[in-house]
Amino acid sequence: MGWGAALSLLKAGFTVHGCDVRADVRDRFADEGGHGFATPAEACTTAQIVFVYVVNALQVEDVLFGSNGALETAQAGTVFLLCTTMAPSDAVSIAGKLEAANMQVIDAPVSGGHLKALSGEITVMASGRAAAFDAAASALDAVSAKIFHLGDEVGPGSQIKMINQLLAGVHIAAAAEAMTLAASAGMDLQTVYDVLRVSAGSSWMFENRGEHIVSGDYTPRSTVNIFVKDLGIVTSEAQKSGAVTPLASLALSLFADASNQGLGLEDDAAVAKILAFRSGTTLPGMKG
Repeated sequence: MGWGAALSLLKAGFTVHGCDVRADVRDRFADEGGHGFATPAEACTTAQIVFVYVVNALQVEDVLFGSNGALETAQAGTVFLLCTTMAPSDAVSIAGKLEAANMQVIDAPVSGGHLKALSGEITVMASGRAAAFDAAASALDAVSAKIFHLGDEVGPGSQIKMINQLLAGVHIAAAAEAMTLAASAGMDLQTVYDVLRVSAGSSWMFENRGEHIVSGDYTPRSTVNIFVKDLGIVTSEAQKSGAVTPLASLALSLFADASNQGLGLEDDAAVAKILAFRSGTTLPGMKG
């Protein structure tokens, strides 16, 4: 999604410095009109607004505070938008370190997938001080269709994203279960998908991931491992608060099983393969 956000910023007329460890991605970004850099320190020298799109809190810590991290060169007052899905406690901790370094912070996890990112239509679940929102307003508008300002303190944005990921992960697992049951019953999966996606049992995840299962296309848009992480956050935070999350826990076990079976880097819809294997059936894209 960081790639899509970067392109959306370019389309809106911003000068965009992008950081990626892969040289081929930096070259592609240069072809699009951006400026590619190998380290966050190089990318952030003159930046006023920094979007942080990485996998987890550990990577956020590294790109901000590690060797050649953004804080080595960022100017005081730079606005950092923390777009990574992470535990709310991690978002609060990281924001505290940034603010102690005289930076501004917005807790800004996002939703919508890579296609919405490419079209500048993601949803941003954001919280932070008004001054940071004012400074980043035009950049946020360039990448999003909806911006929810959830308060003046860091944390609520990541809390909302955690709840979103609970629903997203459970819905993917439910879609996988439904399509596997249909396959086991000998039903035509395209017909099942066409009917259900416009019926009451549908969800955004069924409509999106169901198509992946029907076509047997597990090219990663969002990976199995992402939901091992995100549902892990859900269940861990729930345990801390005393909440009961049986559906999230069961979905997490399915994604973890898929990851352990070597599917971690495939599209998250590949969780269906685990259910198909257990059911003794074969889905499109699987070897019989």
